[in-house]
Parts: sequence; structure tokens; C-alpha cells
Amino acid sequence: MSTPPQTAPVPAPARSPRLHYAWVVAGVALIVLIGSAGFRSTPGLMMDALNSEFGWSHATVSSAVSVNLTLYGLTAPFAAALMDRFGVRLVTVCALLLIATGSGLTVLMTEPWQLVLCWGVLVGLGSGSMAGAFATTITGRWFHAHQGLVTGVLTAAGAAGNLVFMPVLAALVTEYGWRTAVVVVSLAATAVAVPVLLLMRERPADLGLLPLGATGQPAPPAVTGSALARSLRVLRDAARTRAFWLLAGSFAICGATTAGLVGTHFIPAAHDHGMPVTTGASLLALVGIFDVVGTVASGWFTDRFDSRALLVTYYALRGVSLLFLPQLFADSLRPPILAFVIFYGLDWVATVPPTIALCRRHFGADAPVVFGWVLAAHQIGAAAVASLAGLARDRFGDYDLAWYAAGGLCAVAVLLCLGLARRPAGTPVADPAG
Repeated sequence: MSTPPQTAPVPAPARSPRLHYAWVVAGVALIVLIGSAGFRSTPGLMMDALNSEFGWSHATVSSAVSVNLTLYGLTAPFAAALMDRFGVRLVTVCALLLIATGSGLTVLMTEPWQLVLCWGVLVGLGSGSMAGAFATTITGRWFHAHQGLVTGVLTAAGAAGNLVFMPVLAALVTEYGWRTAVVVVSLAATAVAVPVLLLMRERPADLGLLPLGATGQPAPPAVTGSALARSLRVLRDAARTRAFWLLAGSFAICGATTAGLVGTHFIPAAHDHGMPVTTGASLLALVGIFDVVGTVASGWFTDRFDSRALLVTYYALRGVSLLFLPQLFADSLRPPILAFVIFYGLDWVATVPPTIALCRRHFGADAPVVFGWVLAAHQIGAAAVASLAGLARDRFGDYDLAWYAAGGLCAVAVLLCLGLARRPAGTPVADPAG
């Protein structure tokens, strides 16, 4: 009697967990972005303290901020490729430790070049490694549904945390000196690395899962060759398209009018009008709070409406608000400046979700790296204006020219966004960002 042939058992389909692990990964990313957010704004809080102790001008301190912002942007596209090759967890932990080292070493500085090295180079490289590439990679790998919404939440976390922590850091600078503030930043960067090591996973497939909302397992991007070669190849291909230059140009203006100008110079400008540094920092914190609302809402809008039209609206409203700002400053907290802060906060980084959606629409699987290059343009714009605004303040004694010029730049951004095609040739009518 023959034995029936043995057949391999068919594995039972994996049951979907009640809470998809994508939400755990998003939560870890949220902690990283919030916890690491106070680093880039700290030099703006220290301008007066460094001027008093070392005699360094606004332009001198702004030069360190410019280097930081430039490297923050230029690192992003390479960080995206490094995350594909070596993993999100390794790249993120190394970036956090680089930030901790750079900020910690500033307590020993006595010369301007040391500020540029520590806060400009080390912190710039570290924070750039967790810039847009981090949120874009997480959402692209773990989410098929709700991509715009999750992108908005993570973007808001980074920008809002950067501003919400400012009153705490300002109080530390005022009460205990700038060295205490930078030590706190260093310790925070180290602490944030812990949940990344414990909970971060690379891809849903590592846990036998599909991306949230997906019906099939997407193929991972090819990672042959070096991260540098891939980043440059993607840049070469993207630079041949009109969409890339329009997105990069408009996002450069976004950086110029947010991190470069308001993020770096709002507190010194308010202080020029007699407002205490802690009050100015609190106003920027309020910008961060309303930024959460505005950016999450922008992510929700991005899943439902034309991203191009959203960008046109955001830049137009931002430009109008900046044109009014010079008349709103006062020596104390008053309703007009409070209204500006609320209005501007809603628009602070609302541009990010639709910009990422347009990168996905035009560049597909290379979108994280392309957005890294677009973010590089954002930071170059921010760096240029951070430096130029400091020079204008030293030359003219106030920031009025900088605010008016920023309003004009927003009008240019509107024109650039209007030049974008409603959808690339060959794509379906529905916006694939959703």
C-alpha cells in the first residue's frame, strides 16, 4: 500500500493586529521629531547672551545658523538613501548622538568658529539626517492609507516641538545661562535615542505585515551601489524635469520665510521693540501650537484636494501676514501680534504635506530622495535669509526690510506653484497622494 504524497502545509494568513504596528512606528517617529526639535532654534535664543559674553554680533551668530540650515538641507537627500541602505534605526540613532555631541561641546567654545563647527556643522548634519527624509520614509514604508494625514502629524511634530520648547530653553538661558540650555539639549538628544533602539522596525514585512491599508506587499527600492551614487542619480533625473525646479524654488521660499527669518530672527526683532526674550519665545511656542492644527489639517486636505491649489493658498496667506508684521510689534503682548502668531502658526509648515504629495505624484518610488533635495533647497533659502536678515539688522538697526522682502518672496512662490502641472502626463485623474 503506497503512502500518499506529503504536501507542504499551507501557512494560515497572518491575522491583522488590532493596533497595526505602523502606528507604533509613527509614535516613535513622533517622539524623535518632538524630542529633537529644540536644537536648531537654540542659537536664536542665545544671540543676546553670546553678544554680552563674547561681543559677537547678530551677523556672527547668524552665520552659524546659516551653516546649520544649509547642512540640514544638504544632508536630507543622502539620509534618505542611507536609510534605504543601512536602516532607519541606525541612521537615526547616529544622528541623535551627533546632535548630542555637537550641542554638548558648545559649552567649551570661546571663538565664533567653534560655534560654527559645533552648532553649524555637527548639529546641522545630525538634524538634517532626521529631516524630511525621516518622515517621508516612515510614511512611505508603513502607510498606504492616511499618508497625507500622518505626514502632516509628523511634520507638525518637528516644527511645533522646535517652537514649543523655546520658552523652556529661553527660561534656562535667562535664569541659568546659555550653557545650561545646551547641556539640556544634549541630554535630550541622547534620551530620545532609547525608544528608537527599542521599538523602531524597518519595514512591515519584518513583522509579517502589509503597510497599513495596502492589499499587496510593495517591492523595496533597489539599494545597489552607494547611497551617494543613488542620491546623485535621483537628483540628475529629477533636475531634468520642470516640476522639480518649481517645487525646489517654492520650497526655498518656504524655508526663507519660516526657519530662516521668523524662526531665527523673530525673538531678536521682538526684543528690539522692548519685548522680553521669554515673551518672544512664548509667542513662537504659540506659533508651534497652532502649527500642529494647521499642518495636521493640511495633511487631511492633501488626502482630499489638489496639492497645487493648497500651496498657492498657503503662500499667498503667508505673504500677506508678513507684510503686516512690522506694524504689529510692541513692547508687550498685545492683540495684534497675538493675531499674527495664530494666523501665521496655522500656515507655518502647512506647505510640507502637499509638497511631499507632489513629489510622490511626479517622482514615484524616488520621492523620499527627491523630497530630500527639495528640502535642501528649503534649507538653502533659510540659510541665505538667516544670514541676510542678520546683516540687515546690523546695517539698518531693524528688521523691517527683511519682513517686507519676505512678503514679496511669497508672491514669487505663488507664481511658481501656479506653474506646476495639475498632474503629470500618464497619471490617473485621482491624486495618488491619497
